[in-house]
Amino acid sequence: MRADRSHESRDGYVLVLDAGSSSLHIALFAADGERVAVRDASGPAAAAELRNFLSEVPAPAAVGHRIVHSGPHLTGHALIDTPVRALLADVADLAPLHVTPALRVVDAARELLPDVPHVACFDTVFHKDLPAQARTYAVPERWRAEYGLRRYGFHGLSYSWALQRTAQALGRPVDNLQVVLVHLGGGCSACAVRNGHSVDTTMGLTPLEGLVMSRRSGSLDPGALLWLQRRHGLSTAELDDTLHRHSGLLGLSGTSGDTRDLVRARAEGDAAAALALATFTLSCRRGIASMAASLDRLDALVFTGEIGEDQPEVREEICSALTVLGVRGGLLVPELEDLMREGLRRIDQAVRSVPVLVVATGEIQQIAAETRRLLGVADRTR
Repeated sequence: MRADRSHESRDGYVLVLDAGSSSLHIALFAADGERVAVRDASGPAAAAELRNFLSEVPAPAAVGHRIVHSGPHLTGHALIDTPVRALLADVADLAPLHVTPALRVVDAARELLPDVPHVACFDTVFHKDLPAQARTYAVPERWRAEYGLRRYGFHGLSYSWALQRTAQALGRPVDNLQVVLVHLGGGCSACAVRNGHSVDTTMGLTPLEGLVMSRRSGSLDPGALLWLQRRHGLSTAELDDTLHRHSGLLGLSGTSGDTRDLVRARAEGDAAAALALATFTLSCRRGIASMAASLDRLDALVFTGEIGEDQPEVREEICSALTVLGVRGGLLVPELEDLMREGLRRIDQAVRSVPVLVVATGEIQQIAAETRRLLGVADRTR
């Protein structure tokens, strides 16, 4: 689509690039936060699509890239130069589904736009101040010190956006909120936020730990992996491929990793789909409850991500079985179009229940805002 040039401002445009394992989401933002052009591309044609997109829109003043994993040496969003690019390459194996394709996009974009700043916006930054007890694995000190084995946490850009929207909806400052945020999409995680800071989260060293996901297994007994290697001779490559691409909802159902498909299949009597959804929602409840254990109180439960936004059956099944936390079912079901337009909805309606909110996913808006902030450019979105 062609950009609406009426949003041009003296502060310039920010181009946001969000690369998936086989896809690329491209968006152009004006200084007031308005998304004025957007395009999705996939496969080998992604670089060509980016080139075509740039030929149709005003030249961006900066580019923000979503990079899932920062590794141990980068604790804040960073301007991409040669040393930073090398550090990112060094940690790509910690999130190969995400970082490797993102770096291909970084290289293509820097070649197409060599004279504008490129900023790496990390999902891990939101969790950079995790307390020691929340980030530490119970393994020998050598593994932690020499190998850097620790928990990082992910979905931080999504959580940053959702937290600000939640504070606005509840009319309370961020630094006086204790909430559990839940990002449910292709990847799924939960996070405990105390007074504006992440204090616990379900993902760890890599985005494979934690909740059951669309195609990823989530947490699995490490003894099971050792047993699969010893007893059945599975290689590291087989384990990697299966746990990342053929497990989760897809592995459970045998048919789909999409909750929309599974809800329909369950209604038609598909027992495997029913098991997949039951396992998934139990995993979510376990994650939410474990996050609540790191808080003094629960001011709100917040859903975001594609499943969190548009799968009311999943939200209902999670919340109706969380009465121990003061969360109740019987949730309102906002129209997706209204949610996308307004950005959030409060959906609880039981008296004296914990507020339950749905926040439209805002990762790309957060990337634009973080890019402006790092570069010291006026951000008029808040």
